[in-house]
Amino acid sequence: MARYGQTFKNKAVARLLPPESAGLELVARETGVGVGTIERWQAEMVSGSTRKQAQSAPARLDAVIATAAMNETAKNAWCREHGVYAGDLAQWVASAMSALAGPTKTAVIPKPKAQDGRRIKELERDLLRKDRALAETLALLVLSKKVGAIFNRGEDE
Repeated sequence: MARYGQTFKNKAVARLLPPESAGLELVARETGVGVGTIERWQAEMVSGSTRKQAQSAPARLDAVIATAAMNETAKNAWCREHGVYAGDLAQWVASAMSALAGPTKTAVIPKPKAQDGRRIKELERDLLRKDRALAETLALLVLSKKVGAIFNRGEDE
């Protein structure tokens, strides 16, 4: 059983779509693929199972960029070649244009206020105090274990 690539399938099915609208038997004869197989490919493409793979955001952007400078005939040829409906392409262009026309918001980084600076210094002092207290507690714990080990060692012998 022969296996055909997705590009080959897309080109065969695109021949069936407008503006070319070639007959099913003609496409089957020219490609050497059975009529039933081409009908199945067409049904898959219409149902959207294979079209969804090509409709990822990067693929849509690439399609919009690739067809931006083309006239209508060239766009239709490009759509047939890539298995994309011309209506979908027009919708992608409109979506890209509306996204680009939206308001541009620049990230504004607020300047630290004087009271924020004081609060930060206060928190840093508090953190330093707690860090020192923790270090002192750890040192006392270690020393108490050492003292206990020294005095308990003499009793065990």
